[in-house]
Amino acid sequence: MKKYKLSDIRIRDPFFLKQGECYYLYGTTDYNNWDGLGVGFDFYKSHDLEWFEGPYPAFRPPKDFWADRNFWAPEVWKHKGKYYMIASFKSEEKCRGVQVLWSYSPEGPFEPLINQPVTPARWECLDGTLVLGKEVYLVFCHEWLQTKDGEICALQLSDDLKYPMGNPKVLFRASEARWTVLHEEFGHSGYVTDGPFVIKNGYKGYHMLWSSYGKNGYAIGISHTTDGLAGTWRHDDIPLMNQDGGHGMVFEGLRGEKLLAIHAPNGWMKERIQLMSLPNCNENM
Repeated sequence: MKKYKLSDIRIRDPFFLKQGECYYLYGTTDYNNWDGLGVGFDFYKSHDLEWFEGPYPAFRPPKDFWADRNFWAPEVWKHKGKYYMIASFKSEEKCRGVQVLWSYSPEGPFEPLINQPVTPARWECLDGTLVLGKEVYLVFCHEWLQTKDGEICALQLSDDLKYPMGNPKVLFRASEARWTVLHEEFGHSGYVTDGPFVIKNGYKGYHMLWSSYGKNGYAIGISHTTDGLAGTWRHDDIPLMNQDGGHGMVFEGLRGEKLLAIHAPNGWMKERIQLMSLPNCNENM
């Protein structure tokens, strides 16, 4: 299999999973991920975060799969001996939704747990991420194209990740952060929420990376809570990244350091992965 430098891989919404000495890289990999029919998700793997083997197929939709476009933002999490892929999909007849796939291996092949999203059927939703603990929560975006003011929500899932347990709770809205600006695209105007990633901080505390649009374009902000996932969130006034790059996540590097992965720039066909050290990625973020 061919090897690539990380800077040569075109991918959106990067997500890294470390298993032993191997790093698995997932992301939005379809050539035309906006208007074309969905092909699936590929992955790459590396032992040094410099050279990556791939691409290998991680998911290809079965014939009866409910969605046929906008295959976006896969994340892979290990939970109770299985690997779960959380990703966004859409069809002409159904709203964009967050779907759970599973496999016994981080290399797949991933298959749908059930053939429908776990997010509400009438909501346009995307960019799900997991918060694992005694309970399992899906954190996701209720899309700005439907709400005008994009929301980040939390939804408890069953322990096998097949079904929602109750209704979603809105954690916050994009306009609550001072750094966000009104965004116009696709004939709509509103405040965007995109790409949440949650980091546990102590007993009831959490940090959250999430993306929206600031004065310099696509950006990443940080929000914090100290009283539980459904508690009060406060937002840093200045975004962490404000240079036309976003959809960030944090993972452990080769020496145990915290690395931030984003795609930048945000333009179609130009996206590349950037890795940055976060030496202060602790309780103060």
